Amino acid sequence: MRSTLFHLPTTLEIGGVTLPLFGFGILLAAWILVAGGGCAWVAARHGVRRALAIGPSLAIVALLLAWVLPVLDDGQGVPIRGYGVMLLVAAAAGTWLTIVRGRAIGIDADTILALATDVFIWGLVGARLFYVVQYREQFFRADMSLLQSLAAIANIAAGGLVVFGSLPTAAVAVVRFAARRRIPLLRLADCIAPGLLLGLAVGRVGCFLNGCCYGGPCDLPWAVRFPAGSAPAEHYPATGGGSQPLHPAQLYAAVDAALLALLAVLFTPLARRDGEVFAVVLTLHPLSRILLESIRVDESPALGTPFSISQLVSVVLLLAASLLWWWIGRQPIRSGAAVTGSG
Repeated sequence: MRSTLFHLPTTLEIGGVTLPLFGFGILLAAWILVAGGGCAWVAARHGVRRALAIGPSLAIVALLLAWVLPVLDDGQGVPIRGYGVMLLVAAAAGTWLTIVRGRAIGIDADTILALATDVFIWGLVGARLFYVVQYREQFFRADMSLLQSLAAIANIAAGGLVVFGSLPTAAVAVVRFAARRRIPLLRLADCIAPGLLLGLAVGRVGCFLNGCCYGGPCDLPWAVRFPAGSAPAEHYPATGGGSQPLHPAQLYAAVDAALLALLAVLFTPLARRDGEVFAVVLTLHPLSRILLESIRVDESPALGTPFSISQLVSVVLLLAASLLWWWIGRQPIRSGAAVTGSG
């Protein structure tokens, strides 16, 4: 476990003058120049409408630099969390795989990058909101001001995302994107499904660094001990400090997602209809999640059942997968024609 990798300084001294890095400082000015140049390039290459479409995403980054990051200063600087770093690596890995797969069916890299931005941002919003609602007592305590609550909610890099919470918002983003670019929705879903799983695999390593999503006690050779002060150590304290030996449930989930991503890639040449790759993922991931949740101990039973909220959502996804398989079976076998994704 390594929750904080290092701290970023909040100021920079240039020629004897101390300038702020965050807030209305150097990084915001640099981002405005970079974002402005990027928008100009996109407008020149793809038109003003395409440039305006990425404007909200660029504005969100500017807001983070101007108002959110300064609040995160803990006296030593702005902490760079292992969870947040792995989240960015996960987004990059998933996007890379999707670009490779997109080229095979005629979707250019620019289109995939635009889609990845939408999915990443809106998936992040959904996953965080789900977590905040599920653990709202952590964010709206009596001793916290509204500004402190908002800062805690925005501090995603410190951990606190529910993967299933990202599904509704990310799905809406994908549907809107496919409609705007006139790309067959199920074909696009097939393209991105393995990349999402690869990103999930990397992200689970971030969970391990953060100490969340932990498993119960075990005496297996690969059991792990978490340090004092971590959530696992508070839940299962050991006599000498830290936690008892626990299942590395986060790493189990990482391996599971990586294997499912590999399976989805290998199944792709065998798929006869659009949507079959996505349907395989939608079937197998909930099944594995139900099993993995039996090892995790950080989630309480929900809705008066003996099952966690993730297990209940998994059951709903399995029902959705059944309907999707029925729908796919009624469609004609695809011709293999490529799509450009332009427009």
